Amino acid sequence: MEHMFDYVVCGGGTCGPIIAGRLSEDPNVKILMLEAGKDSADMDDMHMAGAWTQNHTGETDWNLTTPPQPGLQNREIHVPRGRFLGGSSGCNGTICVRGVRQDYDDWGLPEWSGDEMFRAMKKSETFHPSKWFPEDKSSHGYDGPMHIEAAPVLPLGELMLESYKSKGLDYRPDMFSSGETANGCGHTLRTTWKGYRTTPMDFLTKDRKRSNVTIKCNATVDRVIIERETDNTLQAKGVEYEDNDGNRFKAFARKEVILTGGTYASPAILLRSGIGPKADLEALNLVCKVDLPGVGKNLQDHQLIFTYYELSQPGLTDDPRVNHDPNAYENGRREWRENKGGWLAQFPFGAFAFARLDDRLTAENPEWREFSRRPGRDPMGQASSQPSLEFFHTVCYGGPPEYTDFPKEGQYAFAMCCFLCGAQSRGEVKLKSTNCHKNPIVDHKYMSDRRDLLMMSEGVRFANEIVTTGAGTKDKIKGAWPPVGSSDDDMAVVDTKLRVKGVKGLRVADCSIMPLVHSGHTQMPAFGIAEKAAEFIKETASVKSSAVRANL
Repeated sequence: MEHMFDYVVCGGGTCGPIIAGRLSEDPNVKILMLEAGKDSADMDDMHMAGAWTQNHTGETDWNLTTPPQPGLQNREIHVPRGRFLGGSSGCNGTICVRGVRQDYDDWGLPEWSGDEMFRAMKKSETFHPSKWFPEDKSSHGYDGPMHIEAAPVLPLGELMLESYKSKGLDYRPDMFSSGETANGCGHTLRTTWKGYRTTPMDFLTKDRKRSNVTIKCNATVDRVIIERETDNTLQAKGVEYEDNDGNRFKAFARKEVILTGGTYASPAILLRSGIGPKADLEALNLVCKVDLPGVGKNLQDHQLIFTYYELSQPGLTDDPRVNHDPNAYENGRREWRENKGGWLAQFPFGAFAFARLDDRLTAENPEWREFSRRPGRDPMGQASSQPSLEFFHTVCYGGPPEYTDFPKEGQYAFAMCCFLCGAQSRGEVKLKSTNCHKNPIVDHKYMSDRRDLLMMSEGVRFANEIVTTGAGTKDKIKGAWPPVGSSDDDMAVVDTKLRVKGVKGLRVADCSIMPLVHSGHTQMPAFGIAEKAAEFIKETASVKSSAVRANL
């Protein structure tokens, strides 16, 4: 079966629907979006933000596990990624953290400056104000397809804000939208509205459903069809993909193929297409069409540690609804279905903070002082305007499904989370099979850089000080829970307009293109990358159209 479209978008997760939605604003273009997973329209566990972990295994997850990580005592790490329409934006924490402008200025590309990325990130949103939340109006969009709102932090969150402030982190309510400071505390907005999680599929559904977009689920992209033109250049013509039964299909693109499979899947598609390090491709008997040594390299990930505490008094957490009720999930789901309320309608995180800890480490750690520094930068390469770590907490005992020491009635617990910014460890994505239904090797090499370990250790120590000696929480803590005794141009895969080097008509538009990961959760940068990609693609189409008219 063969089909012809103007654009073929490969991946219906976070970036793909935004690009397809923006391109479909022109009724004269025909778009195909391919998604390896299933339709999410009827997935309650996706629409309920609090049910996030229900989609971290099985058919709704890519079920990726790293090789043993020497930096983590050889543990193998499960890295959940959504495998359905909406992708990881449908099973993440709904958190909107844009980072700071310096994060993007450090990419060294005018097209991707901090100002440009902050402009693009707010383009996707419709922000809904709340009376209690003093938002920075200039930081928000008000006519995008995705609805976002501030989330109340519950009593524990108010206490945590007091603790943050007592440790020198000034209260700046909307700092995670404005990107105004590397030291401070405030509130993160959430991709939720009226009890529903919002995802980029809102660009293609509801009142934005358009007849010029075809969405095909259960379609795993194998490779890009690349042909040599008469001028000896390579041109992307379309893609080959397979359904879940192994049936094979082709789809062709008159204009462009856009890879939006995410940080793990897009490099794998490039590699199966013969684009990547020549030696790696030849080892798998793949013909190397474009020798790009950077494909799959420079893999970065934020690292996160949960530390649990028991509280000495009731009424501060949501444990009674979430953990004390033996039928919590069933009751929460029923309440959500009835009125879009209840604990499953919200994500269980409270107040957030950024902090820089270079001064602490410099004063106290001789090893840290020995690391080299560029002018105006710390050993992590961070400027004074960039945070070292992000801190936040849960509003009950909760976290990844590996955590099972649930508090019983009369017990109340929460996690303090320490999230590393500016990680220096670098990993890679490689193929272990040419079968598109087999996952690639995803090796983050977590904590392989000593600086990451030192900064994360200091972060956990500071987080513990916030909780146990901070003004708001120091008298509420009973004890621990559970109770016990840079980017290299020679390695670049795409140009500044996201076009794959050496192949015309092919772009990559997802977080795999980030030369340096930003300070914070990657959802908002993914939105910005997709918005800018759509602008670049429209710009190219406009230039070509003008050239055709000029030749008539």
